[in-house]
Amino acid sequence: MTPIRISHIDSEQDCLACFDVMRELRPHLTGAQAFAEQVGRQAGQGYRLLAAWQDEQITALAGYRLQENLLYGRFLYVDDLVATARVRSQGQGRDLMAALRREAMRQECAYLVLDTGLANALAQRFYFRRGLLSKGLHFTLSLQGDKS
Repeated sequence: MTPIRISHIDSEQDCLACFDVMRELRPHLTGAQAFAEQVGRQAGQGYRLLAAWQDEQITALAGYRLQENLLYGRFLYVDDLVATARVRSQGQGRDLMAALRREAMRQECAYLVLDTGLANALAQRFYFRRGLLSKGLHFTLSLQGDKS
């Protein structure tokens, strides 16, 4: 097996190359250029993409940002974590989580935080194995079409 290289995505070309991988997690995304533009907007809010590369191809991604609030203090929030179907269970998600943990510690964060779907039992098992614990439920309210 070819060694894995983990690095941040810092160019538009590499960001465009992330699209197909991210689409495995976020199938609602419509196109590579729109994705790259959104990543650029989110970068203005501190969002970073961390990629696992194998044979010069991106095979797994983690999108994250540093945040601070009254609940956690300073923390690293993982927005996105995905490995392509072809490489799942080959350790790339584990390696990305380890890199995120190191980054959180380097940034003097008190916590690493992420959300996952209630029905996503496989992801939950993966996170438990990485030492993450379930601390609550994430609630949302759609405001699309809300006229009030």
